Amino acid sequence: MVARISPSDLALATPCAEWDLGALLAHMTVQHRGFAAAAAGRGGDPEVWRAGTPSVDAYLRSADEVIAAFAAHDNDFLLPEITARPVPRRMAIGFHLVDYVVHGWDVATALGLGYDLPTEVLAAALPIAEAVPEGSTAFAAPLPDPGGSTFDRILTRLGRSVGPRG
Repeated sequence: MVARISPSDLALATPCAEWDLGALLAHMTVQHRGFAAAAAGRGGDPEVWRAGTPSVDAYLRSADEVIAAFAAHDNDFLLPEITARPVPRRMAIGFHLVDYVVHGWDVATALGLGYDLPTEVLAAALPIAEAVPEGSTAFAAPLPDPGGSTFDRILTRLGRSVGPRG
């Protein structure tokens, strides 16, 4: 999905109220880099969590980095944006999964594209999304459960409107 972003798209609005597509892309890139560093035991370094200039190439490299880091390390993660305590690896990867389920939809929505994910991905993401505490600053406030698909439940739980945008 991100590979479809062109430089002229970076100013597009996203479902993330405070971010245009460029800011969202920078956030997604730094989250990949931060989680890769956390997997390698360097998550406590504030430099790995600083966003840079949005770039599709940087994002794609960071995606490769985080996948490799998740595969190479089995230790707990330091995730200072979430908690001061180490987070078990499986839980940390789950947090990252939910972030990308939602932000992938944000990117697709900004670009006016459809976005479908495998049932297994959504089934894994739903209980994690449901565990995000209300009042968390990680996502917007939950919206009423539409009683729809698993994906709709994830999106509304994390503050996304699944109705028509405009």
